[in-house]
Amino acid sequence: MQHDIPAAVSGNPRHPSWPTFSAGLLAAVVGFASSFAVVLQGLTSVGASPEQAASGLMALSISMGLGGIVLSLWHKMPISVAWSTPGAALLATAAAPASGFPAAVGAFILCAVLIVASGLFRPFGRAVSALPAPLANAMLAGVLLGLCLAPVEALANVPQLALPVILVWLVVSRINRLMAIPVAVVIAAVLIVMTTDGAKLDSTILSPEPFLISPVFSLDAAIGIALPLFVVTMASQNIPGMAVLNANGYRPAAQRLFWSTGIFSFLSAPFGGHAVNLAAITAALCANPDADPDPKRRYWAVIFAGIFYCLFGLLAGIATSLATAAPPILIEAVAGLALLGSLAAATSAALKDEDMREAAIVTFLVTASGTSFFGVSGAFWGLLAGLGLLGLSRLAPRLSASRKS
Repeated sequence: MQHDIPAAVSGNPRHPSWPTFSAGLLAAVVGFASSFAVVLQGLTSVGASPEQAASGLMALSISMGLGGIVLSLWHKMPISVAWSTPGAALLATAAAPASGFPAAVGAFILCAVLIVASGLFRPFGRAVSALPAPLANAMLAGVLLGLCLAPVEALANVPQLALPVILVWLVVSRINRLMAIPVAVVIAAVLIVMTTDGAKLDSTILSPEPFLISPVFSLDAAIGIALPLFVVTMASQNIPGMAVLNANGYRPAAQRLFWSTGIFSFLSAPFGGHAVNLAAITAALCANPDADPDPKRRYWAVIFAGIFYCLFGLLAGIATSLATAAPPILIEAVAGLALLGSLAAATSAALKDEDMREAAIVTFLVTASGTSFFGVSGAFWGLLAGLGLLGLSRLAPRLSASRKS
């Protein structure tokens, strides 16, 4: 299959360059530091122990690192892979399944299978793409709202820790938005070490080991975790990731990339990883002209980022130990700061289409309520309520017209 690649400027595309190295390092630092707290919070919320959460974080880091390297070398394009940050935020608002973390792992595996299926079977992929974007974004916004309120709650509960972190984030974001969360994470880590004096740091997870978890497949986890996780990963990560590549002049086969990321998700799931997908923000860092004047050489930026992701995976134990020692609300606050931009984008996209605005609001409210029925989280019911209202609103004019005729 022929792929469109922007014309080369100069140099040998087989050789890396200093700009590709620096872009790859920046992408890895931003990708890992800006959202690992969200991942840990999500895994812990669905029942993972500190050891299992550290294993999941390590598996995701290595999976997205190797995924980016393999896909970029295969296509000779800067195809970045990242963990599903919206998916982790979804997990953070979900209740632990009745069967515990093994049931969540079973849901992760099912989500990976669905991602592979969306890439291999075109009718299924088209059906996923047909899901109204405003409703998918409304569901995501409802999922993110709770975490994005955490910085305010942290100010009330632990002001001595939350205030410095928020102030640093505010100042740095005015200078360099991409580095705001990584710098805030460093400040939070320093404060945790200073306030705990190392007493609460769990030395048993400083050097994480792969923690193989036998999956349990249950209906409540399939409906409450796997399906919403699949929807937000596809709608909020894979599809925007393709848009970033296209905007920079790259035209890889979307279906192939989808099933490829599904396979890497499948491989990381038994070790506690929820999902990996095409990156959007870090993809922009590696695919734009700043990464290298020669568009045919920019794939080296993703290769370097992938190497650093794998190395950062070895730090998963340190990150988990710090998160475990900190007040939970502080970790939620850092995660909330990292997701403010996503909340703003999702809310804007959800309300953009006036014809779907009411259905989107219903989806948002039901999801944000956190109410679960039959052990199934609000995200699923929010999407179902929005689709039901949208269907009724479209059916009513037809029924009225048929009665008149």
